[in-house]
Amino acid sequence: MQADFPVPNLSGPIGVFDSGFGGLTILDGIRHKMPQYDYIYLGDNARAPYGTRSFDVVYEFTLQAVKKLFSLGCPLVILACNTASAKALRSIQQQYLPFHAPDRRVLGVIRPTAEVVGVLSKSKHIGVLATEGTIKSESYKLEIEKLYPGATVVGQACPMWVPLVENNEFDKPGADYFVKDGIDKLLAQDSQIDTIILGCTHYPLLMQKIVKYCPGNIQLVPQGHYIAESLEDYLRRHGEMDRRITRGGSCQYFTTESRTKFRESANVFLHEEVEVERTTI
Repeated sequence: MQADFPVPNLSGPIGVFDSGFGGLTILDGIRHKMPQYDYIYLGDNARAPYGTRSFDVVYEFTLQAVKKLFSLGCPLVILACNTASAKALRSIQQQYLPFHAPDRRVLGVIRPTAEVVGVLSKSKHIGVLATEGTIKSESYKLEIEKLYPGATVVGQACPMWVPLVENNEFDKPGADYFVKDGIDKLLAQDSQIDTIILGCTHYPLLMQKIVKYCPGNIQLVPQGHYIAESLEDYLRRHGEMDRRITRGGSCQYFTTESRTKFRESANVFLHEEVEVERTTI
């Protein structure tokens, strides 16, 4: 049966989307591992954060961003945002792509993290530190328990952690209270936790303080490295998509807010100066 829609032979960069700046930690991990590809990063900074927004709103905003990256030529988009992955990814994959963009793919960050954390944890007692939206969705709990039956997963929302990072307060003394408070509340729920997922892409910038207040026997799992490994494996297994990714080693940046603010924050996350264009989605 012939499809009702054309399937173009689209080639272009990998799109990476986040509601804010945290996705830059994912982009950095991916580019470090696979520098040969072209990339476009889109930050919906004007409407960040997504963490406290409803499922419907996060879906609407995320779909708009995905469509924007598609319009910029991306055949593959990575939702480098835990909230978007938790609240919007499945609906986009099941309800939008098959009917409107069957030749494109959208991937998230939760499943690759869930796959690796079950291997890293010896006790199979796993903690998740994340935004309120990600914790309420129970996406990590559902995904990990599906992959590793018998695992125990508890989560703790850390509502102040993203603002600390976004406002460049992550390395200031005032951040200590909020970091310690989040970790203490998580460990109070389950004393057998031996692995903690940093379930928000902003959190690696707080790593120095997280390590300070986290017991030394607990393994911390930031996402950039593992998402990069998962994407590399995905492209290895899906040669038809890999062939459609252009290879020029370039990276373009787009923001829905201030170019100046984005450049300043990108320098904190990436330790390099970047050029960015302002756009609407």
